[in-house]
Amino acid sequence: MPYGLEALIVHVYFPISVLAAHTAFIGQYWHKITDKTFTGIYHANFFDLAMMVPYFIVLLVLAVYGLHRYWLVYDYYAYAKNVPGPPPEVTSWPRVTIQLPIFNERYVIERLVEAISRFDYPRELLDVQVLDDSTDETKQVGSSVVDHFAAQGLPITFVHRDNRAGYKAGALENGLKTARGEFIAIFDADFIPDPDFLRRTIPYFQDPKIGMAQARWTYLNRDYSLLTQVETILLDGHFVVEHGARSRRGAFFNFNGTAGVWRRQAIDDAGGWQHDTLTEDTDLSYRAQLYGWKFLYLPDIECVSELPVDMNGFKAQQARWAKGLMQTAKKILPKVFASDAPFFVKAEAFFHLTANISYPLMVLLSTMLLPAMIVRFYQGWVQMLVIDLPLFLASTCSISSFYLVAQREIHPKTWWRTFLYMPFVMATGIGISVRNAQAVLEAIAGKKSEFTRTPKYKIEGKQDTFVSKKYRNKAGWMPYAEVVLGIYFALTVVYAVVNENYATVPFLLLFVWGYLYTGFMSLGQSYFARLRFDVNASEMRPAASGAPGF
Repeated sequence: MPYGLEALIVHVYFPISVLAAHTAFIGQYWHKITDKTFTGIYHANFFDLAMMVPYFIVLLVLAVYGLHRYWLVYDYYAYAKNVPGPPPEVTSWPRVTIQLPIFNERYVIERLVEAISRFDYPRELLDVQVLDDSTDETKQVGSSVVDHFAAQGLPITFVHRDNRAGYKAGALENGLKTARGEFIAIFDADFIPDPDFLRRTIPYFQDPKIGMAQARWTYLNRDYSLLTQVETILLDGHFVVEHGARSRRGAFFNFNGTAGVWRRQAIDDAGGWQHDTLTEDTDLSYRAQLYGWKFLYLPDIECVSELPVDMNGFKAQQARWAKGLMQTAKKILPKVFASDAPFFVKAEAFFHLTANISYPLMVLLSTMLLPAMIVRFYQGWVQMLVIDLPLFLASTCSISSFYLVAQREIHPKTWWRTFLYMPFVMATGIGISVRNAQAVLEAIAGKKSEFTRTPKYKIEGKQDTFVSKKYRNKAGWMPYAEVVLGIYFALTVVYAVVNENYATVPFLLLFVWGYLYTGFMSLGQSYFARLRFDVNASEMRPAASGAPGF
């Protein structure tokens, strides 16, 4: 699963805000420095030590993760020659099972099956499974579309479960019981693979050591809104730099749950699909690579997908990834450390799977910020320049060497436009930070939760809308907390202006925008969803006897 967003939050906006806050506090008390009566010598006390020791431990951990960003960029370029070349010609095409896991996807199921029907792979070697766990009319829509294409000669079957045991992993596992293919291609409901997808990926499996091949995601609705532009930048960073660096170096990397092909034997050797984490794809990926299977990342093979367009869906997706990755870390890292894998593989696995620990650490650091600023002020400038500033720079500047590198690789002529979106990327990261911290802490504590899927609405262009469509992730209480935090930072901006700390205002406004944007978007979309439901319910309600219908 991508972990670009939490890296951005921790390694960019938070270090900048902390440094700006230090500057604000020092500016506020500058008159004390110039005051001739201010000649006392600072002496540390118990409170200061109790505050500064954990403060610097947390800050140091976050800086280390920031430095890891630089290391990924270094590996990406240092091992640039280690990219897959063209595969040999195929003399005999193998049978492939295509699995399409579905849960309440009435808006996109037809589009997905239609895309599969256009595959130019020999039909007699295909085995298409629509694995449906739906509880709404998707079951009828899916069954109908399967019957339609089956009548046209597509070897496709509709497999419906009356329960969601194991969620997506359970559906895939159930499908394998009747799968006939030597290879398993998986596509989520919001993906639209090109007709030549299998003809371009299957040839690489002529190397008997290859267990999985992952294509790069692209996005048909990247220009739909500001939110989808932000999501694109974050995911591109994951697929270009993270996947690129790890695959080129020979480190473990993960199948992304869709737009990839597995060798059936690799799945079986790794112990099959398991559903004790929310990121079953990453879990299986690490188990397969520990068994000895090699993975391929094929960035030149693209698979179009649809990005989440509603804030609650986006936040639910990010929280699921954050929690699932931490669950996988608890489960898999002991096995990685006990294996005979090279040290760099173990180190990269650690940074990859534990990256989301940055969320609760960030929240903890924010609670210590103000008292830490006071203590650091009285300790003087020298220590700040020698200790604080290098830690901040180690974290902050990684943005220029990660997301911009990714955009330059994909869009060499227009990558500079990414600069225009970076403030919004940072603000969005701020807005969802508390929700993701909660998810990580739940994973650490062992609290289980259901697989909250991301709704898809068939949003392909600006002319499309999701307002009148069903499916919404519940907002819960978190948006109210985000709004409160936004108001709090708005008051902080007022305080900074009154005290003439103008340099901090742009950074504080990121907090204001981030929390208010995510909070009000979540609440607003939830309100309109309830309003639509109430209107539909009233329209369906029969009129009372003797009363006119409306």
